[in-house]
Amino acid sequence: MHGGLQQNATLLNRLVSGLPDVGCEVLVCVPFPYLSQVAQCLKATPLSWGAQNVSEHAAGAYTGEVAAAMLAEFGCGYVLVGHSERRTLYGESDAVVAAKCRAVLAAGMRPVLCVGETLAERRDGLTQAVVVRQLSVVLELLGVAAFARVVVAYEPVWAIGTGLTASPEQAEEVHAAIRALVAGFDPVVAEGLRILYGGSVKPQSALELFAQPNIDGGLIGGAALVADDFLAICRAAS
Repeated sequence: MHGGLQQNATLLNRLVSGLPDVGCEVLVCVPFPYLSQVAQCLKATPLSWGAQNVSEHAAGAYTGEVAAAMLAEFGCGYVLVGHSERRTLYGESDAVVAAKCRAVLAAGMRPVLCVGETLAERRDGLTQAVVVRQLSVVLELLGVAAFARVVVAYEPVWAIGTGLTASPEQAEEVHAAIRALVAGFDPVVAEGLRILYGGSVKPQSALELFAQPNIDGGLIGGAALVADDFLAICRAAS
């Protein structure tokens, strides 16, 4: 829950002006009330936009929820699904996350499917087991072919907003395991799968993280609120 009309305009204008130095795809996911503003600001630019959450239901009496078809009307190309804060603060289960992925795909958008372990789970050596469980529920519901339109974001929960970052080697190990899991169903889909790393990515750490063979980009949190930092991360991805 960051942003405001004036703050958004300043940030987006700075990002757009810095895009000529960036050679990668760039996406911003914003709170629901600002989708109209962002669509207007970015419609003639290379920047894509999306939402931070979605309902698993297509329509009906779900007061306060937002359906995928509503997001599509605002030109969203992507929707974050299963972010760790949604899982931990709002109790979203693996099954609900999978249903949200299905809703996003049905509306013609791409889910950015977030997976990751807590600090306790990492200390217990459960990192890969947790990530495999989270992905397997989606694979079971949607099938591997759907992953041609899914972006996976590995975000170790212990590294979000804490200043802690998984080492490039730690992150690469999990990213490689994710790709291997999907490859077990379809090697071609696995090769094309984009797997992002999210967890206190900063300009100082971005280049080394993105240099890993299975890290295809970043899911950026706090640093995305500072235009120069975000652009520096984008240049590292380039």
